[in-house]
Amino acid sequence: MQTPTISAEGHQLPTAIEPRNPGMALDLDWVRTAQANTSAIERRAKTLPGRRSVKKDYQAAWLCKAISLIDLTTLSGDDSEGRVERLCAKAAQPVRADILDALDMTGLTTGAVCVYHDMIETAVSALKGTGIPVAAVSTGFPAGLSPYHLRIAEIGESVKAGAEEIDIVITRRHVLQGNWQALYDEMAEMRAACGDAHIKAILATGELGTLRNVARASLVCMMAGADFIKTSTGKESVNATLPVSLVMIRAIRDYYDRTGYRVGYKPAGGISKAKDSLVYLSLIKDELGDRWLQPDLFRFGASSLLGDIERQLEHHVTGHYSASYRHAMA
Repeated sequence: MQTPTISAEGHQLPTAIEPRNPGMALDLDWVRTAQANTSAIERRAKTLPGRRSVKKDYQAAWLCKAISLIDLTTLSGDDSEGRVERLCAKAAQPVRADILDALDMTGLTTGAVCVYHDMIETAVSALKGTGIPVAAVSTGFPAGLSPYHLRIAEIGESVKAGAEEIDIVITRRHVLQGNWQALYDEMAEMRAACGDAHIKAILATGELGTLRNVARASLVCMMAGADFIKTSTGKESVNATLPVSLVMIRAIRDYYDRTGYRVGYKPAGGISKAKDSLVYLSLIKDELGDRWLQPDLFRFGASSLLGDIERQLEHHVTGHYSASYRHAMA
């Protein structure tokens, strides 16, 4: 995950190499004592959009930061080589050059490009020389119900094809049945299959039933060696939400406090407005601190979000909103 780090002033900075989470033995006492006060979490989440307000140059800087944290994604049944190549071009030049010049912004790219396995080689070729990694969804995405040996094999094939990051889906029934050992074993084997590629564990939180299940699943996946925990596939009826994010972020904080290893966080699905990205960034800053506001520890799983951010940046530069077609996406 060698995505450039962008300062608030728009300059590329070196990113510290974070020790990779090695995982640990499954601690069922820790898992079973994890709780979630749903009413308190929901009250806290409702206050988040109004807690911070950044304006003018500060808002533009935060929006540029958000761009550097986007996994620019296309996961459609009608994906083609041409669509992926255009998406990769957008990842390497996410904002029109005249807007970046006006902002004195250099070196800005998205955090990664995320595609299905079949499009990995196309994406790797299109991104050659940019330093932008390719992420691939795997393990029978989005349901994760294909034969287990095929899910493991799919990870290996995606790594062989050039994916540097693998977004896997967990088996939801393990969580719903409280079978934490099975979830741990599954996650650990998937982590091993990834080798040097970083693994993002998609919890599909909208299908886990309770926030307590989300907290416990987050801990188990981190114990099994997940580099990131991720909310959703984007295909569920409920995807990333602020209450779920709060629970997962606090599980990450708890894991770091106990082990000393930082695990990344990726909200995905339904984050399409620039103002929403600012809420998530402020949440991360408040709960985890500035170190997590870097591409190796935080990503947005999104596609349309970039278009809205670009419109907001043009408004900052010119004072006018433009039509969305002026900011071409794939």
